[in-house]
Amino acid sequence: MAFEDLLNDPVIQKYLHELVGPTGMPVAAAPPDGEVTDEELAEDLDLELNDVRRALFILYENDLATYRRVRDEDSGWLTYLWTFEYENIPENLKEEMHRLLEAIEQREEYERTHEFYLCEVCSIRFEFGEAMDFGFECPECGSPLESMENNHLVDAMTRRVDNLRDELNVDATS
Repeated sequence: MAFEDLLNDPVIQKYLHELVGPTGMPVAAAPPDGEVTDEELAEDLDLELNDVRRALFILYENDLATYRRVRDEDSGWLTYLWTFEYENIPENLKEEMHRLLEAIEQREEYERTHEFYLCEVCSIRFEFGEAMDFGFECPECGSPLESMENNHLVDAMTRRVDNLRDELNVDATS
């Protein structure tokens, strides 16, 4: 995928937005070619320097930016020259999808292997053990707790797991 295509992809735009938030999005959405200082970015984008630095650090933490330090011979000040490394985005997204798959698989297993009770007044859900401890009465309002079917939730999670496995081209772990 070409660099320009990456930045125009709505999934990648959303990913960058989730990382840096709305204040950092101008930094992430228009990376310059070559090296740039945080001060130059702040001036070019008309942003607060702290917002630019925060966005750059988040991009750095996610392997999407690198920097090198240069010391001014006269003043001794360090200048950070930043380079954007967006070719890592597809791999980062794939890792995120693997983490999501694992989380949904664990949650689906939990939902499938536990029995739940619901207070229909307060909309609070309890596991069987909790419901039993409360004498099958809601501790908030005293209403009786009703057995809750969660097959629709388990089915939705199973479909999502199957879709993610297909997208990632991975086999079932169980």
